[in-house]
Amino acid sequence: MVMQTFDLFLAVFIPLFVAIDVFGILPIFISWSDNISVSARKRIITEATLTALGISVIFLFAGTLIFNFLGITESDFRIAGGLLLLVLAIKDLALPQPEASRSIESGESTIGIVPLGIPLIMGPAALTTVLISSKSHGNLYTLIALLVNLAIVWWVFQKSDWFLKFLSKSGSKAVAKVMALFLAAIAIMMIRVGVQQILTQMPSLGS
Repeated sequence: MVMQTFDLFLAVFIPLFVAIDVFGILPIFISWSDNISVSARKRIITEATLTALGISVIFLFAGTLIFNFLGITESDFRIAGGLLLLVLAIKDLALPQPEASRSIESGESTIGIVPLGIPLIMGPAALTTVLISSKSHGNLYTLIALLVNLAIVWWVFQKSDWFLKFLSKSGSKAVAKVMALFLAAIAIMMIRVGVQQILTQMPSLGS
């Protein structure tokens, strides 16, 4: 019974862990937080994890209802998220890092909510995984796996200073720009996949 319960948990936990991809988004977080204080970094981490938790819980219990009510699909959501990330990536490439850091320090920046909380931590892939898991394995196991995954995200981000200490000031600036390019690439990928899904579904919609 215990092994069966654990296997069920893993069946939900692993796809969600892959969809969130905390180690994939960690370099992006590092590039945004290398020049800010510990307190500001902790605030961003808290905002990001709470935002991801709030959005995912809403989707867990009402995602399908919301999508049906608004008449949108996963593809629409993916394209919208990709466009949002693309705009933010372009802004990050054009905006000097000191100005961005001052905005974060003053509490004016909302990067903990958007784009870190959503759509980076809890993006279309993760939200879709939550919906599928809730239908396949139930809300309880999905909620537990979700909480464990977000606890891992919180811990990894808290330990980001381990990675920061290996970067020089010039190195951190270079990483920031490279990560902005990767963010733009991720955005294009999300848009591309969303458009491909829509084109794939078009024949069935027309029949």
